[in-house]
Amino acid sequence: MQAVKQAPTILLEGGGGGEAQESVVYERIRRLASGNAVVVFTVSGCCMCHVAKQLLFGLGVGPSIVELDRDSIGKEIHSLLHRLAAGDGRTQPVPAVFVGGKFLGGVETLMACHINGTLVPLLKDAGALWL
Repeated sequence: MQAVKQAPTILLEGGGGGEAQESVVYERIRRLASGNAVVVFTVSGCCMCHVAKQLLFGLGVGPSIVELDRDSIGKEIHSLLHRLAAGDGRTQPVPAVFVGGKFLGGVETLMACHINGTLVPLLKDAGALWL
């Protein structure tokens, strides 16, 4: 079983910004995910987001963290992540963890990978760990 999935192209519905705004949001997520070894999209005050961040910090990883409630296009990113999470069988869009430019999943997938021993190799392959 492969835990890491390629992030599909998702366009947001509504929002008044049209397709141009949707592509800006998708491009921002793609740039962040591909330009950083690990990216975690969170909402401040979310306990599961805190768990995901603490697990990564505890392993010695310094993820790029995007707090959606403090980001200028956070609502739009949150909407896109909600659709991505729904396609992954989850109902909560945050935390959303990307490793090596690919969507890993939420806290459940992150913890499962940690428990079954596949997380550290994923992090090493992404360049987030050097040990």
